Amino acid sequence: MAHSTAHMKSFESLSLSAKLKEVIKDLGYQTMTPIQEQSLPYLLEGRDLIGQSKTGSGKTAAFTIPVLEKLDRENSDFQRAPKLETLILCPTRELCMQVAREIRKLGKKHIGLQVLPLTGGQPLGPQMFALDKGVHIAVGTPGRVLDLLSKRALDLRGIKTLILDEADRMLDMGFQDEMEEILRDLPDNRHTVLFSATFPPSIDFLSQKYQKDAIRITINDENAPLPNITQQAYEVLPSEGETYEFTDRLKVLLFCLGELSPEACMIFVNFKADAVELSRELTHFGVSAGALHGDLEQPERDSIMAKFRNQSIRVLVATDVAARGIDVESMDAVINFELPQKSDVYVHRIGRTGRAGKSGVAISLYLPHQKIKLETIEKFTNVPIERIEGIDLSDSDLSEIARKLKLEAKMVTLYLSVGRKNKMRPGDILGALTGEAGGLEAKDIGKIEIQDFFSFVAVSKGVAKRALQSLRDGRIKGRKVRVEYAR
Repeated sequence: MAHSTAHMKSFESLSLSAKLKEVIKDLGYQTMTPIQEQSLPYLLEGRDLIGQSKTGSGKTAAFTIPVLEKLDRENSDFQRAPKLETLILCPTRELCMQVAREIRKLGKKHIGLQVLPLTGGQPLGPQMFALDKGVHIAVGTPGRVLDLLSKRALDLRGIKTLILDEADRMLDMGFQDEMEEILRDLPDNRHTVLFSATFPPSIDFLSQKYQKDAIRITINDENAPLPNITQQAYEVLPSEGETYEFTDRLKVLLFCLGELSPEACMIFVNFKADAVELSRELTHFGVSAGALHGDLEQPERDSIMAKFRNQSIRVLVATDVAARGIDVESMDAVINFELPQKSDVYVHRIGRTGRAGKSGVAISLYLPHQKIKLETIEKFTNVPIERIEGIDLSDSDLSEIARKLKLEAKMVTLYLSVGRKNKMRPGDILGALTGEAGGLEAKDIGKIEIQDFFSFVAVSKGVAKRALQSLRDGRIKGRKVRVEYAR
């Protein structure tokens, strides 16, 4: 029988061990966040759970507290003979490190607690050695966990709890096969917890296949305040008479881009035809732009997203459906070329900037008759939007406005026909480019992304030809690789 969570606010009201309550108090955690309040009673009972809440909502503590409570209760000999009881999968090395830090903080009175991050970008040897000595909790990326499983360095037979953190992002990054392979290796009687910022069909599929009678919790924090985002709305005036043209909006957009000059910016439209047209227009005026919409095949989508993440594209024009699940670490600005139909969609869109304590700018273009729509959005978010009215661009042509723009890409993306399944690692590509054969400097090489059967590497524009040629002429890990500019 599940606990009622109606009036549960304080951590004191949970049945936790005295030392865990003491640590929670020491850390200054007084009242529970909504995700903690709703999920902790079920998680402490050992129920499978699928929870939806944003980053920064306190979900790490929500899944860590029950994990530590179980260790405390069921594994009294855990100091002398650590056994791996909990596996947490996260999409990125950074998140693994963050989660491991939080677990160590909450587990500081569990003397001898061993928490081990298992991520790429680190040598395998020390991780294998640590696993051999014994750990209680492993926090890993799917790729590295599979590596260690294939080397028989990781034994999952004693796992009591599996947590998939930011599951939607792992799926978005192409980790579904790896996740399923790991899930198949785990004991059937485990406790499975899944946290996700969004609920695409692929998350439902994972839940139905790998969870038992899961409790589903959705935290509706859509209209939470957006403190780090400066919100502005630019009025679009018609060039002639009362008829509004695509060109009128485009003029205001080019003006805004000229004022902002963002390193990375997403522009939202309501229809895929507009995404294609707007991206084409922006490219024509010297803006490094790409379009993301529902008609793209997966390889095209992968390529465009890789280019946007590694700064080979500075402006991404997207529809809402195509942009679902996208999380780009650092985005200066979001521009609504068209206002969305619903206020919660507006919050989703602009929430992609101003992340992790950084500030962001959200600009919306609106026609005079859409003022009521703007007011509706303000009521929903409870945050005023600054109106910028009467910018008259009717006498300026597009080329004149575009002259102010400095939005060329600094990087170029190369596509390589080998990936994770070919045992390719970022270090192999970096070595081929900076070694004797490549001769490039490390500062000219940007983000390297390894997918299952292909990879992307960003290189500075000035050395792109040389990088392409040296990879074509040379070998990576002793093999010839097909290399071309990413389309």
